[in-house]
Amino acid sequence: MKILAFESSCDETAVAVVEDGRRVLSDAIASQADMHALYGGVVPEIASRKHVEAIAALTDKALADAGVTKRDIDAVAVTYAPGLIGAVLVGLSFAKSVAYALGVPLIPVHHIRGHIAANYLAFPELEPPFLALCMSGGNTLLVDVRDYTDLVLVGATRDDAAGECFDKAARVLGMPYPGGKPMDELAQQSAGGVYDLPRASIEGHPLDMSFSGLKTAVVNLAHNAEQKGEPLDRAALARDFTRAVSDELVPRAMLAARTCGRKTMVAAGGVAANTILRADLMAACAHEGVKLYLPPLRLCGDNGAMIGAQGYYEYLAGARADLSLNAYATRDIDDAVVAYRAQVRDIFA
Repeated sequence: MKILAFESSCDETAVAVVEDGRRVLSDAIASQADMHALYGGVVPEIASRKHVEAIAALTDKALADAGVTKRDIDAVAVTYAPGLIGAVLVGLSFAKSVAYALGVPLIPVHHIRGHIAANYLAFPELEPPFLALCMSGGNTLLVDVRDYTDLVLVGATRDDAAGECFDKAARVLGMPYPGGKPMDELAQQSAGGVYDLPRASIEGHPLDMSFSGLKTAVVNLAHNAEQKGEPLDRAALARDFTRAVSDELVPRAMLAARTCGRKTMVAAGGVAANTILRADLMAACAHEGVKLYLPPLRLCGDNGAMIGAQGYYEYLAGARADLSLNAYATRDIDDAVVAYRAQVRDIFA
């Protein structure tokens, strides 16, 4: 089964063709990062307009790269949430038109479900159940993946996402947007241990996280040093900041795995590309005997292939959308926008 998949939730326009949920035939991406770097972050209106400019030609490229024609497409999958609402609407509207014109099913896919499914493309042997640690610029979640479309949220950030904090800390340290890679490279230049940064805990909710205090602490350290004319060890601050993020994420991921009874874990999202976090996860999982799957760097960021992968399993579960499907800036990962026919059959059996 060949699925044409669209992703436009932030500043990458992405179109892919995926076969049977596991094989990537093409994965075309048009990034806007250089443009948004001029402003220190994503400008939603510009992102939306650039999606409009790129998506038609990118679709032709994805089909050509896959060596297929429009007539070979069996279904269309698209991100409907979460993300910048204008950006999501561009991809969703275009996907609707394609599905309607081709007379094929339209499959709604939650963006974070797609990030988790990126691991299916990299690891053919991976199957649920497992625990997923999802870390991106807009979301930080702990998800119990019981089956391909049965996902339960068990923990989440109460405020900022981990990826957003990396971008904000990078900007304070004078590094370009997006800040994840520059922060990672800078952190490698120091052993850290210079700055005492906060780690949050939420009473009664051990699996939930908070990063706003950490972000504020980094901003205050940098501003105070500038105002007093004191030197700032940028590399040490980058290292200590990354260590603080890891201390919030990794122990909670291990606790979630124990709580849910999972001996397999996957990482997902752009922050999963961070070398320190990857190393800490590997060490923690090795210590507790948990099998860890880390997606290759090319599948950590936003891409269309991950939407096609998850779209395949959503299709098998019976998820179908009509042309009334709306876009959502926020939507819980376990809050389906359409009823799964398989589940409906179970209810009325």
